[in-house]
Amino acid sequence: MRLEELTGYLDAFLRVAEIPDAPTALNGLQVANGGEVTRVAAAVDASERSIAGAVAAGCDLLLVHHGLFWAGAEPVTGRRYRKLKGLLDAGVAVYSAHIPLDVHPEVGNNAVLARELGMEPEGTFGEYRGVHLGVWGTLELRREALCARLDELLGVRVRLVAGGPERVRRVGVVSGGAAQLIGEAAGLGLDAFVTGEGTHHTYFDALEERVNVYYGGHYATETWGVRALAAHLEKRFGLAWQFLDLPTGM
Repeated sequence: MRLEELTGYLDAFLRVAEIPDAPTALNGLQVANGGEVTRVAAAVDASERSIAGAVAAGCDLLLVHHGLFWAGAEPVTGRRYRKLKGLLDAGVAVYSAHIPLDVHPEVGNNAVLARELGMEPEGTFGEYRGVHLGVWGTLELRREALCARLDELLGVRVRLVAGGPERVRRVGVVSGGAAQLIGEAAGLGLDAFVTGEGTHHTYFDALEERVNVYYGGHYATETWGVRALAAHLEKRFGLAWQFLDLPTGM
């Protein structure tokens, strides 16, 4: 498949031009190749390890959530040089989708994780520059049972800050580092809030706002979008793909 055709489809499907993000996120095609895509590698991060994995797997497109460029224009030296050289030498293109992949209603991190938990999104919350990052829905279970479900689903030991009711019903999900939204979750009447990570003071935010907060790790909560997007491309275009699981433990 032509790279130009595929990236044009992704730009439209993910609404890359419409969804706001950090100015240096550079969503979309970040590195081109010779113009053809036959096999896709999906990874959370555009790290040296994921690039090497894509090359070893014979992939010519690396689809990531966290792209190559976050600090603006910088010299192409050191690890930046190594990454770009590895991609260019092997003819591997890179396509990155950050906030557009978080918020997508079909293949987004938050919508997919919510459905994997067993709830259909009923609403959104967590405004960021005019868009809502998170979703919320309804589950009926004890807070410890939700923690056990997350442990199994994410493959990690989830940290529960038990600030809310023993039985949960309304649950919000925002992947990655979104603990700053605990207060907003409480204001919406959510009993539980699932995210990736938070700073020290958010422990007290959870207790004092009366919300059960579940920290599942930044990485573990953000594997869902790239996998769902790659599976979508396989279904639509017949492109083979594989997920490069390179957990950070964070």
